[in-house]
Amino acid sequence: MASNADFVQYIVDQCSGAGEITVKKMMGDYCIYCDGVIFGLICDNNLFIKPTDPGAVRLKEVVMRSPYPGAREHFLINDVDDRDYLVAIIKATIPALPKPKSKKNPMAERKIK
Repeated sequence: MASNADFVQYIVDQCSGAGEITVKKMMGDYCIYCDGVIFGLICDNNLFIKPTDPGAVRLKEVVMRSPYPGAREHFLINDVDDRDYLVAIIKATIPALPKPKSKKNPMAERKIK
């Protein structure tokens, strides 16, 4: 079952205090980013956040679930209505995640003869 577009927009709005929140569609569900760093998934109208030690400290309860069959377990966030709670989790999680790799521009590397 895919995520509902209204739910996805609600999650984006709820997380917006953490930074620039964007989503990218992935096979009917969504990857969710903060300032260009992927921090979770929205699958089947559930919010999953990548597990980190700093993020775990902020959780009201630690519930681990796989967002889809074959995926690694993530934190399942049941209380998506508490905006301050979501922002605190995201702000704690982002510094513990790897930064996105910069994309090289092959046109900039070409030498003009």
